[in-house]
Amino acid sequence: MSDDEPTLSDDELQRYADAIVAGCLHVADGDLLLLRAAPEHRELTVALAESGYRHGARHVEVLALDARLAASRIRHGAVDTLGTVAPWNPMGRRELRAPTTASVRITGEADPGVLDELPQDRVRAETAGPRRHERPWLRAGMEGRRRGTVVAWPTTAWARLVYPDLADDDARRRLALDLLDFCRLGPEDAPGAWQAHAGRLLARGRALTDARLVGLELRGPGTSLELRLAPGTRWLGGPRTTTFGAPVTPNFPTEENFSSPLAPSVEGTFRCSRPLVRKGRLIEGIAGEFRNGRLVRLDASDPDAREFLAGELDVDAGGRRMGEIALVDSSSRIGRAGRVYYNTLLDENAAAHFAFGAAYAQTRPPETGRAGLNRSTTHVDVMIGTDDLEVTGIREDGSRMPLIADGRWQVAASDDA
Repeated sequence: MSDDEPTLSDDELQRYADAIVAGCLHVADGDLLLLRAAPEHRELTVALAESGYRHGARHVEVLALDARLAASRIRHGAVDTLGTVAPWNPMGRRELRAPTTASVRITGEADPGVLDELPQDRVRAETAGPRRHERPWLRAGMEGRRRGTVVAWPTTAWARLVYPDLADDDARRRLALDLLDFCRLGPEDAPGAWQAHAGRLLARGRALTDARLVGLELRGPGTSLELRLAPGTRWLGGPRTTTFGAPVTPNFPTEENFSSPLAPSVEGTFRCSRPLVRKGRLIEGIAGEFRNGRLVRLDASDPDAREFLAGELDVDAGGRRMGEIALVDSSSRIGRAGRVYYNTLLDENAAAHFAFGAAYAQTRPPETGRAGLNRSTTHVDVMIGTDDLEVTGIREDGSRMPLIADGRWQVAASDDA
């Protein structure tokens, strides 16, 4: 099988595409559908377009995300043009955030390391402009004002990282079958398996919200973190509703329940349990320390990778503060696979994690305001979860509530499948 031959059967691919278009985004008559994808994601891109039109979309648009084209501009572009955005770039347009527009971001690294050898000052200069241009897009997503989901598709380069002992065609097929399994679309999954799983995430989110927690303690190998939560803080997980009433599943697959802390309250140390792949760059051995809510120490195994990550965080004043805390236990299908996937969508749903940067506004009820919610133009997830991680919630009266112990959720919800 070559790169031009199917990774999944027609039936498998259609089920996956329909689950994204209809199940995650609820595309209906007259909607617009935006697909943001690399050229190597073409198999899924076409399937999503087919599904979009079958479900009534009036137009499907594809925005190509090509790392090699970006590298060419960084390598050869005039210094004064780096970071500028072409006048036809659509990402700032209001129409992309309209209630009748749905979007899919396809992940799956196509060119690992393509930016590694380029001058990092030029890389940062080039990425700063699009980040500013896309600020309304990011903010709309963090505030629940956009119908969008993030999914994955195997590329040869990515499959080689995950399954280095398999031939390329077998590795892509194996990785694609993993995705179906994680999305409850595998051959052993009964109809409605994903909906049942999503229902459990929603139920646990309600239980966590009802506990009225005002603080968390996280203890694990190399990690000792304490943070505060605003009164009335909500915990989210699985599908949710946009501010204009549209149902959406922002990550597919997902295993997490998450909230946003009072950013200035975060204190302590952390050590990541999984590597991070960011813009094609592998960053291992991440560790650090928060004081008064700000990251004051950042380590990584490779000094150059550490500087790259620091540059990703130092985009604005909120980049070194925490915007999200997300809990995942050992029942996660992705975690149970026992494999590092070198992909944030999958790895963050294999283990508990937090994110530097932008916070989720929907974790606060409108009447409580947004004081203490971090603002930033970046959002970088790092994984800290292990089977030894213990998470304890602090209630308003000071009593303590085990959330995760012995690797498993202690909060009442149906058993994960």
